[in-house]
Amino acid sequence: MTAPVTQSPEPVKLAMTAPVTQSAQQGGFMVQFVLPKDVTLATAPEPLDERVKLREVPVQRVAVIQYSGFWSDANYDKHLLVLQAALKTANLTPQGEPIYARYNAPFVPWFMRRNEIWLHIAKP
Repeated sequence: MTAPVTQSPEPVKLAMTAPVTQSAQQGGFMVQFVLPKDVTLATAPEPLDERVKLREVPVQRVAVIQYSGFWSDANYDKHLLVLQAALKTANLTPQGEPIYARYNAPFVPWFMRRNEIWLHIAKP
């Protein structure tokens, strides 16, 4: 045996889950990944990149519009306007920045993709 003996944690690979969300933040975007069902905040592996932060998101009330198609600004903007109009009709007030949720890998054909826009709803 030689000295010193060192030990480092073995990287853990997690299966990709959906959705992957993105929202505008000061200076860029916040991208969020959902952990698999059987992984809790306490049992999640420590991220190797210090820019990655683990946090539990509390239950929230959101309005959602689901659509398929390309991940383009035009498609996003069109559906965001529809969602905002529906909220206005329902007398609900959106709060904060919209969240873009993607459910499919980039290689999935555009007509099979599931996209969503989430808007937080202000408490009455």
